[in-house]
Amino acid sequence: MRPILTALFSLATATAAPAQDVEVELVLLADASGSIDPDEIAFQRSGYADAITDPRVVEAITLTAYGRIAVTYVEWASAGTEDVVVPWTIVDGPDTAAAFADALSGPPRRAFGRNSIGSALMFGTRLIEENDFEGWRKVIDFSGDSANNWNGPSIAEGRQAALDAGIVINGLPILCLTCSGRPQSGDLEEIYRQRIIGGPGSFVVTADGSQSFADAVRRKLILEIGGTRPGPRRTAAR
Repeated sequence: MRPILTALFSLATATAAPAQDVEVELVLLADASGSIDPDEIAFQRSGYADAITDPRVVEAITLTAYGRIAVTYVEWASAGTEDVVVPWTIVDGPDTAAAFADALSGPPRRAFGRNSIGSALMFGTRLIEENDFEGWRKVIDFSGDSANNWNGPSIAEGRQAALDAGIVINGLPILCLTCSGRPQSGDLEEIYRQRIIGGPGSFVVTADGSQSFADAVRRKLILEIGGTRPGPRRTAAR
């Protein structure tokens, strides 16, 4: 019996390995609902790819206390269709940033249907709670071109689940992407501030056109990685 007990103990200790420490666990939740057409899906992925490989973003990562982040890219639409386009990846320099960016271009679109922001936030929360990393900070980076919630849990329920788990939600309202979808008014920013973002230092950075999208994503990533906040005009902490 002793060899068996020893083997079981060894197995238990092996499977209970400590989580890998990172500066931030970052879930990128990108809109893939009905208002986002295929060209816009590709445009969004390209914008995130350009942003995460930007030397300023890579430098922000390497200058953190841990020198690395864990990041995953998820497309959301109707409740239950959330799709992990790129799974959890350690980014700690130019090579791993480039690998993450390359992975964005391959998978097909698998999220469809009408908006379920509450479900998307809950999905992002589960991804953080169930991964193998331990981040100094835990962040959901939520982007979308509306604040409708047609099915699944309410926005309030999804938001509260994230806040209860100690996760900060930041917002990237898209007022206009390539303008083949549905351009939104500036009120979307205020709705994001009031109903979606939350947690210490949470903020909104707006993308108001195709030329500014990658810049907005880059700016937002640098703020999230560094744990800093934008100017007061675009900030709303709860």
